[in-house]
Amino acid sequence: MAASQTTIGIIYDYDQTLSPNYMQDEVLFPHFGIKAEQFWKKSRELVDKQGYDGELAYLKTMLDYLELDRPTNEELRKLGANLNFYKGLPEMFAEMEGILSAEHQLFGVKVEHFIVSSGLKALLDGSRIAPHVKKIFGCEFGEDSNGRITFPKRVISHTTKTQYLFRINKGMLEPNEDVNDHMPPELRPIPFNHMIYVGDGPTDVPCFTLMKKYGGHALAVYNPDETNRSSFRKCYQLSAHADRLKHIAPADYRAGSHLRLLLEEMVLEIANSIVRRKRSEIEDGMVSAPHF
Repeated sequence: MAASQTTIGIIYDYDQTLSPNYMQDEVLFPHFGIKAEQFWKKSRELVDKQGYDGELAYLKTMLDYLELDRPTNEELRKLGANLNFYKGLPEMFAEMEGILSAEHQLFGVKVEHFIVSSGLKALLDGSRIAPHVKKIFGCEFGEDSNGRITFPKRVISHTTKTQYLFRINKGMLEPNEDVNDHMPPELRPIPFNHMIYVGDGPTDVPCFTLMKKYGGHALAVYNPDETNRSSFRKCYQLSAHADRLKHIAPADYRAGSHLRLLLEEMVLEIANSIVRRKRSEIEDGMVSAPHF
């Protein structure tokens, strides 16, 4: 039996997309007295001199810094409560459902939000955003016999982020589910053309490319308060020269902002297409009564 395919999925990167700050810099480093500039320099040296992948390099550097005072994942979740976001968040998540009409809702149309990040899942799990999000995917640590974080058990790089778009597409949201299992398109709960991906720059290119290939929507956001324009230039290059996406907008999620207008129009466009398809299915399946 085919899936209803009435869910619209909005997937977000986190750092520089939902927040102007890197989550580690904002809550983890101040709590443990770590100097951000020194930390990222050591992490970069692992990449440049020892050939580490970027995400593994920062996770190893974090464990090295916290060797004498390793927190539990629960302690990391508590730190996540102090994360701050761009204007309009987390209110936007609840408000987005309100743009759907009674007809959309009659046909079962709904919006679900997901985060796919190379940051720490535990921090995001404790944030004010977490209650509004269907699923958060991020890097995770296992714990030793004393409950302290130890070896990384899940690492999400900018290239492996696309795996999680397929997980959302197939409804395989748990790590024990094999996302490579074959699933016919009609059984997939959230088709790619019902997805919107929001990112901020080159690390999101694989996801932008996937959206473009399979008919999804993508947009890049930049920090409107940044005086050196670096985040704007990243987005501009992706749009104007690299042809990765059509839309860029300031990261302002408040009602009436350019970004909100884009997101709402994309959601309504998808919702209307779902209603048209559902109406067509009803009409095609209807058999007229005999006339006398």
